Amino acid sequence: MISTNKEDELISLVNSFHEGNLFKKIAEKVTNDERITDEEGLLLFEKASLGLTAMFANYIREKKHGDITYFNRNFHIEPTNVCVFSCKFCSYSRLYAHRDEGWQLSADQMMDIVKSYDGKAVTEVHIVGGVHPKMDLNFFCDLISRIKQHRPDLHVKGFTAVELDYMFRKAKLTIAEGMLKLKNAGLQSMPGGGAEIFDESIRQQISADKVDADGWLKIHEEAHKLGMHTNATMLYGHIENYAHRIDHMNRLRNLQDKTNGFNTFIPLKFRNKNNDMSNVPESSVVEDMKMYAVARIYMDNFPHLKAYWPMLGRQNAQLSLSFGVNDIDGTIDDSTKIYSMAGSEEQKPSMNTQELVTLIKQVKRRPVERDTLYNVIKDYSLQNAKEFDVTMN
Repeated sequence: MISTNKEDELISLVNSFHEGNLFKKIAEKVTNDERITDEEGLLLFEKASLGLTAMFANYIREKKHGDITYFNRNFHIEPTNVCVFSCKFCSYSRLYAHRDEGWQLSADQMMDIVKSYDGKAVTEVHIVGGVHPKMDLNFFCDLISRIKQHRPDLHVKGFTAVELDYMFRKAKLTIAEGMLKLKNAGLQSMPGGGAEIFDESIRQQISADKVDADGWLKIHEEAHKLGMHTNATMLYGHIENYAHRIDHMNRLRNLQDKTNGFNTFIPLKFRNKNNDMSNVPESSVVEDMKMYAVARIYMDNFPHLKAYWPMLGRQNAQLSLSFGVNDIDGTIDDSTKIYSMAGSEEQKPSMNTQELVTLIKQVKRRPVERDTLYNVIKDYSLQNAKEFDVTMN
């Protein structure tokens, strides 16, 4: 999508930056589609200006996707916020000992949520929540089967590796056996939650009692072996340092080399409201944008880079589209509590299609509706947003 003239232009622009000589080799790698090293990724975090990293990231973004910005029409089901684990950064869950303070939906209640979208042009249901000991593997397999029987066209994306690790251990099944059971029930893909930071020293401090990095990666690898695509996340901006971020992305990049099963990388901004890490300051918008930019440069084998607009806020999500991001997730719905409970700017995390398209067009990007696997459903670039039926979330 980008011509040789653009490549020459990028090198010329790099040379015009005061730190240009330091990053000329990275610029050459970017224009030649060559992988940067861990040391070069760290150098971008520590020494590169925001403008320079943005230029590299946007070059890669436009080479891969042009001006396209993807979104989908989805809704979330959060079965429970009761959880057996106690992650220090979590503002969402309630320990099982205090389960009366939380919520737990029955299978019938969750099916009522699914049925409330009958006749609406949603393509995906996203199921993720706390780890409740009574909501086991059989419970969720039955739920998925009911969803697929009711609406076969609805893509079921569900469960973090944290939830799955607990389910499989409780069911006394191997990862392979458990993943196959879920696939046979109708599970089609997985979100990327629960990765946090892979470094064990950091993980012990913020989420010591749940699945470790190797376990997280093994679950995703097994999903990939079954032909299921998954996403990957990283929780950044708390007590980790840049080297921890590079290590985390390196492990993901290595697994992607092996399986090619990841669709999207999603950096998740740490929010410090209503949790045990409220003393840790949140990262600045500048740091957020650099995180996205370096991720786009470093994660060369990940086709997509996503910013969750409910977590960043609408304006910052727009800004991220100049820092390598080409996906801002979907319409969600206003039952999603994870973001607002953690202190997100978006207290009502829901946008209809018209609003999403307008958001993307305002920053001169091309809005394209996708399904979960990035098949194009509709290109809205030539469509007047006022013509949309705003009742179709």
